[in-house]
Amino acid sequence: MRIVVAIAAVLALLFTASCGEKVTRYDGPEVTRIVVNKGARKMYLLHGTKVLKRYNIDLGFAPNGHKQFEGDGKTPEGRYVIDRRNPNSAFYLSIGISYPNRKDVEYARARGKPPGGEIFIHGGPRPKDPNGPDWTAGCISVKNREMREIYTMVRLGTVIDINP
Repeated sequence: MRIVVAIAAVLALLFTASCGEKVTRYDGPEVTRIVVNKGARKMYLLHGTKVLKRYNIDLGFAPNGHKQFEGDGKTPEGRYVIDRRNPNSAFYLSIGISYPNRKDVEYARARGKPPGGEIFIHGGPRPKDPNGPDWTAGCISVKNREMREIYTMVRLGTVIDINP
C-alpha cells in the first residue's frame, strides 16, 4: 500500500511540474494605457503614445451604447481603471475594470435599477457560452493566449479608455 501511495505522489509531482504556468514574466515597456474601440472591435495596449500590442475583441451581446443597467448586455464606455486581477477566472484569466463608477451608479439608481458590475477583460468563451461575436454579458474578451500576454503586461491602476 505504501508503494502505491509513493508512486501516486511521484506521479502527481511529475504531472504538476509538467503543467506550465498560465502567467509568464513581462519585462518590456510599461503599459500606461489601454484603449478599446468598440466599433472596430479592437483593443490597444500603449506605452505613452506607442502601441505595444493590438487585439481583436468580442464585447457584450448588445454592444452599442454605454452600459447602464445590470443585464443590458452592453460594454461600458468612458474612462475607467484596471482595479483587480483574477488568476482563477472562469474565463481563463481576467483583469477587472472599475465599472460602475459613481456617475454610473447614480444614473442607474435614479431609474430604480442596479448598474451591474463585474466587468472584466478576460479569455475566450467556455464550451457553454454562445458562439459568435459579442457573446459576453458586457465584458471584453480576447483569445486565451492573448489574455495570458495581457495579464502579464497590465498592472493595477492602468487607465482604460473604452470608446464607442
